[in-house]
Amino acid sequence: MENRKLRNIGIIAHVDAGKTTTTERVLYYTGARHRLGEVHDGAATMDFDPQERARGITINSAATTVHWREHQINLIDTPGHIDFNIEVNRSLRVLDGAVVVFDGVAGVEPQTETNWRLADRYRVPRLAFVNKLDRVGADFHRVVGMIRERLGVEALVTQLPIGQEDRFIGLVDLLSRETWLWPDDKAGPAQRLPVAEEMQAEVEQHRALLVEALVGHDDALLEAWLAGETLPLVSLRRVLRQVTLQGKAVPVLLGSAFRNRGVEPLLDAVVDYLPAPEDVQRELDASVTGPFAALAFKVTHDEHGTLTWLRVYRGQLEAGSTLLNVNRQRRERVSRVYEMHASERVERPRLQAGDIVAVTGLKDTVTGETLTALDQPLLLEQIEAPEPVLDVAVEPRSRADQQNLLKGLQVLVQEDPSLRLRTDPESGQLLLSGMGELQLEVTLEKLRSRFRVEVNTGQPRVAYRETPTQGVVQRQVFRKQTGGPGQFAEVQLQLEPLPRGEGLQFESRITGGAIPREFIPGVEQGFRQAAQAGVLAGYPVVDCKVVLLDGSYHERDSSVQAFEQVAAQAFRAAMLQAKPVLLEPTMTVEVVTPLAYVGDCIGDLNRRRGQVRQQEPQGTGMMIVAQVPLREMFGYIGQLRALTSGRASFSMQFDQLEPVPVQVQASLLA
Repeated sequence: MENRKLRNIGIIAHVDAGKTTTTERVLYYTGARHRLGEVHDGAATMDFDPQERARGITINSAATTVHWREHQINLIDTPGHIDFNIEVNRSLRVLDGAVVVFDGVAGVEPQTETNWRLADRYRVPRLAFVNKLDRVGADFHRVVGMIRERLGVEALVTQLPIGQEDRFIGLVDLLSRETWLWPDDKAGPAQRLPVAEEMQAEVEQHRALLVEALVGHDDALLEAWLAGETLPLVSLRRVLRQVTLQGKAVPVLLGSAFRNRGVEPLLDAVVDYLPAPEDVQRELDASVTGPFAALAFKVTHDEHGTLTWLRVYRGQLEAGSTLLNVNRQRRERVSRVYEMHASERVERPRLQAGDIVAVTGLKDTVTGETLTALDQPLLLEQIEAPEPVLDVAVEPRSRADQQNLLKGLQVLVQEDPSLRLRTDPESGQLLLSGMGELQLEVTLEKLRSRFRVEVNTGQPRVAYRETPTQGVVQRQVFRKQTGGPGQFAEVQLQLEPLPRGEGLQFESRITGGAIPREFIPGVEQGFRQAAQAGVLAGYPVVDCKVVLLDGSYHERDSSVQAFEQVAAQAFRAAMLQAKPVLLEPTMTVEVVTPLAYVGDCIGDLNRRRGQVRQQEPQGTGMMIVAQVPLREMFGYIGQLRALTSGRASFSMQFDQLEPVPVQVQASLLA
């Protein structure tokens, strides 16, 4: 099948590296917008949410469609802030390629590394775009070195900058030996010229390095190169595309999106080097003629109803057709199909393989579920949301708002799978859990603005977890006799600790019908329900496995509910004997400070139970990377400003769950 001229790409980066500005320039140069929208003016097309415009950051991933060189490019602009990482996760799950934007001064930042690992996990081919080369301290070659060292990737330099900092005016394409010059800041087309004489030696030196790297991936080209033949430009570009699609290397491009420099060559590279849907290796072929299969990767609600975002992997479908939700085994009807342009919708009659669209009419489908033709079900890989690290207690200011509060929170949790909602078993409070203070703040603001619910909240609290540290075998009998039929169930469970991040697992080793097969799901359900509140302080239990070894039943008095009850009791009894400990979220904290304050910053991190992992120069300052418990990071920004006269900055992201030290656990439980 001939590849369609279609690219599904995302723009990803650390917060403030210039993703949304880059996207705005893409809209302008492709003719999708006739006026430049600026993030700092609150006029960016892709940041259409009122909170995004007020805060000057991207909170929601936004999709649009543009056209360049007869190719359709479906583009998703994603958030850079760690609190909204679920948006990057679910976008990368359904995209074919990505442009990773790097700050030309800061280089590889923590969230860039997280996003890069996500792209590795989903095997998404990438381009690197080193942005902001007009800024003081920008250093293209230093950033390329960081990409190679920190991300462990073969970074292929395909362009060289002309000038640096405020004298950055253009670039040279190493393969075509062509200069692109932007003489002013206006968003006009570049001048395309031969390489200037004073740059020819540097260009030939870097071009030779690029060609040598490429011919190593192609035997025919290598033979021609060793024989001293001139290698055709089309062959070099073909190999560069091939190594990009295979994930063996990443082309590095450069520019300054804010100054309108480097965007057209970036668009050329998207078309030349990133995959069409048919280029991506999947379990199912991407044909338009096969049976329909799509993944729901996002759900949003507005005044018009529910929008479900789909990536279509195979087949085609008319609006008004009925599908099967494979996860729930329920039929769903697609009412209307829309191509999205940020907040604007363009109705379409059908959807087909390769499309990223939004549909209305689906009532029971949530993020990560598969939709297929009724008679051809299959299950696509789901989207896993990270575990939340912060809790906040939420209650309505008036009793009349109780129902609206619950309704609003349920909608917001459905939209953002990294949020969780539960009731504290001890206090009875409603707890909203998320990835950070900013995410919780934004969610509560949505409650006020969208659902007209005023809420009282407690201080954010660390979302501790509980886990066993040793294996236990527990036998438990549940017997209840009332006036009528009784209840009976008996189980023998083995509780085992698991490595960090393994979650909850269940296995049945029942043989010979000691417990009938229909009762075994009740055992798993009882264990999972009991694990929602641990035995130390009521925090959810993680990273353990329950194995059902043995049991017995009564023909008349046993039921699924009885086995749920006995499993919950057995699990709690086993946990009490398994020497449980509290786990706390620890964060990777990256502080950039002037050299004069390095000692003060390290001392302060040590006082917060932090462990400094590395220090390295960054520009005129120093970057300190440390692992610090989240509990100790509340109020850190104020202290950091006081220590450094307001000259230092920091970012942090979740690293892993670690056991709480004995003395800290004792004070928490007290």
